[in-house]
Amino acid sequence: MNIRNLLLCLCSLLFSVTGSAKTPTVGVALANFDLNFVSILRTQMQKELNVSQLNSQFVDAKGDVALQVQQVDDFINQGVDAIILNPVDTQGVLPMINAAKQAGIPLVFVNRKPEVKLPEDMAYVGSDSALGGEMQMEALAKKMNYKGNVAILMGALSNEEARERTRAVEAVISKYKNMKVIEKQTAKWQRNEAVDVVSGWLLNQRPIDAIAANNDEMAIGAIMALNQAKNDKILVAGIDGTPDGQQFIKNGKMALTIFQDAKGQATGAVQVTKALLNKQKVETLNWVPYKLITPENYQSFTAEN
Repeated sequence: MNIRNLLLCLCSLLFSVTGSAKTPTVGVALANFDLNFVSILRTQMQKELNVSQLNSQFVDAKGDVALQVQQVDDFINQGVDAIILNPVDTQGVLPMINAAKQAGIPLVFVNRKPEVKLPEDMAYVGSDSALGGEMQMEALAKKMNYKGNVAILMGALSNEEARERTRAVEAVISKYKNMKVIEKQTAKWQRNEAVDVVSGWLLNQRPIDAIAANNDEMAIGAIMALNQAKNDKILVAGIDGTPDGQQFIKNGKMALTIFQDAKGQATGAVQVTKALLNKQKVETLNWVPYKLITPENYQSFTAEN
């Protein structure tokens, strides 16, 4: 009987240990599933989380910061082990940072850099927004022979990306005495919004030589408006290097775009999250570099995003 009881105790202990080693769950809160770039982030993150044998739950804030705050609170109440956050508003992240910090849950920002100092057990994985705008405008200025009028299509003004890219574009233009900004308006990252904005500029006969868009979706919207007006003289540049953006480079409609590595950012965010779950030290800022895409080199990027 003693041996039998001992065996039962050992089996019970083994079952208890096995049952306690649960797979960590990562809550992923994304700004808007409908955005092309965010869709690529989501797909790659899901793959990486599966490879890393981490459970995951994805939620869509639909561009609503209040909804996103609630979604992060829900993750915390559900007991997730870590959170990856692509913020709707990069200035409105403090409630989520404080909630995660109070709960002791690692928080990793991806793609959109929060405009506050991050505490321990939190990190950012993404690209330098200002550098993207600078690279875009320097390449576009060269194509313009450093003269002419530029219109800027801005992303959602609640995003650090939109503000920093726009400031960098303006800074480059200010360097060249024969160049100036004559229009600047938000199209909220959206293709259809950009069609409306650019159509308005054309209707008002603004003397535009080039359009610098904060992302590819707005650049494509600008091209669509130009096509409707049968205007092929205005140069258009984007940022992101999405598959759609690359197609417009290929067909000669977009002058250039700046490749933002969505897969690299997604993979990096999962790797940093995994390190934090394993109580490892990580860098607070984890940069993923940009690259210039032109009609001459676009083929080398076709499999990247």
